[in-house]
Amino acid sequence: MVIVAVAVTSGGSKATATTPAPADVVQATTNVPPDKLAAVGVGASGIQPPKATTGNQPALVSNGKPEVLYIGAEYCPFCAAERWPMVVALSRFGTFSNLGATESATSDQFPGTKTFSFYRSTYSSPYLVFTPVEEQSNQRSGNSYTTLQKPTADQQKLFQQFDTPPYSQSSGGIPFVDFGNRSIVSGASYSPQVLQGQSMAAIAGSLVDPSNPIAQNVNGTANILTAAICQLTNNQPAQVCSSPTITAAKGKLGG
Repeated sequence: MVIVAVAVTSGGSKATATTPAPADVVQATTNVPPDKLAAVGVGASGIQPPKATTGNQPALVSNGKPEVLYIGAEYCPFCAAERWPMVVALSRFGTFSNLGATESATSDQFPGTKTFSFYRSTYSSPYLVFTPVEEQSNQRSGNSYTTLQKPTADQQKLFQQFDTPPYSQSSGGIPFVDFGNRSIVSGASYSPQVLQGQSMAAIAGSLVDPSNPIAQNVNGTANILTAAICQLTNNQPAQVCSSPTITAAKGKLGG
């Protein structure tokens, strides 16, 4: 089952409760040992892989590199779950700076799910461009949440084109991740339930234990997302994309 949350748009201030992510949590999540990732493989049953786009879609590129576009929000528990494997996977191709620490809204499903925020973060890679858009914070503003970022017209066009059946169960769900217009994630790849009641430190610490359900879901999803990214980078770097783990994960991808 694909899990989605519906995005709401609203005006408001740029208030956010996000703080800098703890250095030890960032270190643990961006440097999960390859043998621990390999031990998990494609992870727990029920993980939803990205769906291949249909038709002859033009490549999504930025500055001559393939682009991965993320649209989500800090209040969203499904975005909270998806950011963990995204950080693990993208860290195999580049380097994050200024990752934030936040939690999903306490009044939503899976309340207070601890996670990273991409708001005001940066990412550098010789292989790809990662463009994150955190639309709203987890701070209430009337009947919605305060606005942080707004997608550009081009980003909104991709969101409307691909964040709809057959790529999702319904239109307008977040998180939305476009892997170079080649494959799409709409909704969380796994249930946020597995992260309930856990601190960021506990989640990050679990990633080195392949028997832990958190590692099985986060690392398993990260391996599948890594395979999706390798499709964009012509299987570079080879030590990542040609590994038996990622070769096996590519079998989960359509197209």
